[in-house]
Amino acid sequence: MGHTGLEEKYMRRAIELAKKGSGRTNPNPLVGAVIVRDGQILSEGYHECYGQYHAERNAIVRAREAGTDLTGSTIYVTLEPCCHHGKQPPCTDAILESGISRVVVGSDDPNPLVSGKGYEILKKAGVEVVTHFLKEECDAINDVFFHFIRHKTPFVAMKYAMTMDGKIACHTGDSKWVTGETARAHVQKLRNHYKGIMVGIGTVLADDPSLNCRMEGGRNPIRIVVDSHLRIPMDSRLVMTAKTQPLIVACLAGQEEKAARMEQMGVTVAVMPQKDGRVSLTDLMNYLGQAGVDGILLEGGGRLNESALEAGIVGKVFCYLAPKIFGGADARTPVEGQGKSLAAEAWRFERTGLEILGEDLLITYKYKSQR
Repeated sequence: MGHTGLEEKYMRRAIELAKKGSGRTNPNPLVGAVIVRDGQILSEGYHECYGQYHAERNAIVRAREAGTDLTGSTIYVTLEPCCHHGKQPPCTDAILESGISRVVVGSDDPNPLVSGKGYEILKKAGVEVVTHFLKEECDAINDVFFHFIRHKTPFVAMKYAMTMDGKIACHTGDSKWVTGETARAHVQKLRNHYKGIMVGIGTVLADDPSLNCRMEGGRNPIRIVVDSHLRIPMDSRLVMTAKTQPLIVACLAGQEEKAARMEQMGVTVAVMPQKDGRVSLTDLMNYLGQAGVDGILLEGGGRLNESALEAGIVGKVFCYLAPKIFGGADARTPVEGQGKSLAAEAWRFERTGLEILGEDLLITYKYKSQR
């Protein structure tokens, strides 16, 4: 393995470490750090929880506790080191005090408080700085953070499981289960990662879901239901658990009496402007962004998925593909509604990942802007 090959190995290790903070760092980014000298890893760290040490400081403190001298070492870090006082003191200070002489960074920090300033401070102090190393791979772990800090609205990832012939349920509505256990366990990781989970009222009426995270040590997402006419049953699992796991129901005006009863059950009822007689998803995203929801896993049915695509809010798609065929002209598909009239007008995506999960495939896509 050549010099760069080894460096890639260290940065990929930093990416793996960063992912360990998933579900616990919002609204902060996921960051990992690996300190190396003469081909030997001296220390590692990652941002473990919001409000606690950042990755670089974690790695440096661990080295110090172990009595390891870091003079002349290189730190591989997935995101530009911060240089401002937030919940924690600047990581640039920790790096300069440690004796580290070279910093290799993946992503630039889009936060205007940092953006480029971290690099400048290090360079002025004589530290060698290498930027944009494995940038795409480092950027990919923080699509939520980057989107939220730039737009102040949640990053939306659409998720669905379908058969080889593109069905999410049989013509009877039965859908248990499209995919196998490995794929279903992976979905729980997504529920832990994204702060919010959003469905349409159709899904609630058909499945009476709980929308919790069934992963050991996982974080339950904030549940969001798009329910224009407030049809959600008062005895649904979502409403009954609203006091222990937050539930936001977005509806149109004119349903004050039921809304008041739901508020008493612990539900947050968000009255939204309408678009084409339904809740405006653009306004809902602004509302959720102001409420601090930085990322959403969209587990909607076909109608909500189409509305989300039409509104232009989908940034990523997780498509689980099962080795089965349901058939049926009337069987449900991931995106319904009218759809596009011309093939040339399709919503276009770019494949970013392909993973084998047991007998199923997970294909990941990111939205490809037409402009």
